[in-house]
Amino acid sequence: MSELFNMIKETKKFIESNTNIEPEYGIILGTGLGRLADSIKKEVTISYEDIPNFPVSTVETHAGKLIMGTIAGKPVMAMQGRFHYYEGYSMQQIAFPVRVMKFMGVKTLIVSNACGGINPHFTPGTIMAITDHINLLPGNPLIGPNDPRVGIRFPDMCEPYSKELIDLAAEIAIANKIKLERGVYAAMTGPMLETRAEYRMLKILGADVIGMSTVPEVIAAVHAGMKVLGFSVITDSCLPDALEPCDIKKIIAIADKAEPVLVKLIEKVLQALPDKAFAARRGRPPAKK
Repeated sequence: MSELFNMIKETKKFIESNTNIEPEYGIILGTGLGRLADSIKKEVTISYEDIPNFPVSTVETHAGKLIMGTIAGKPVMAMQGRFHYYEGYSMQQIAFPVRVMKFMGVKTLIVSNACGGINPHFTPGTIMAITDHINLLPGNPLIGPNDPRVGIRFPDMCEPYSKELIDLAAEIAIANKIKLERGVYAAMTGPMLETRAEYRMLKILGADVIGMSTVPEVIAAVHAGMKVLGFSVITDSCLPDALEPCDIKKIIAIADKAEPVLVKLIEKVLQALPDKAFAARRGRPPAKK
């Protein structure tokens, strides 16, 4: 057995000992978007630091909690806070929770992030469905030995974000009078924001928004055979010829303002997704509160 597979088994066993939920949907909540957790009917909440092999989120806007419960009657495994390359974590560590999700039974992953807008038509507060991404991080979580139990050696990335799920989200957005754009997400290391020249480069490359996360998780999810739906909240404009100093408090405030809209959209999407029956595992001890 590979070391990675053993770690996944150990983590899965620990989580299962604390919950009766069999998650079908995974959710990763980014900067300023962690309050979607309030919409979850929680069975149990576990701090990352208590979970074997889990990294610990060091970003103050990330709560660092794993939540097992339901949204719109759907069983979910939600990460309230994620891990970033700039925190010093490896690509394998960043992707690890997604791989655990696979073995917990998750088939669909919903990811969200806060990002900077390169497309001049995307003003702060805009919600964007991610249609594709550009990986400008120094590597990805598939580099190294491959365990076929985790995923295939050469996963296809022609549709990393499910067109079916994007179209569903767009239909729901229209029905609920939510403005939803579509575009390409680019990932760079951070934690510093980009220079004017880098924003110009990203625009030439075809990016609509820029962020510091999401891509490693999505690659791991595709590798694991999951469908992915991604949302970005544009929190600041990154127009090279009109660039202003970044105000982190303002960025978080914009994410907070957009959050109720994104929460509603994700709830409606989950409500519209297949309603498969789920049940408590027999012989399990009661969930720990």
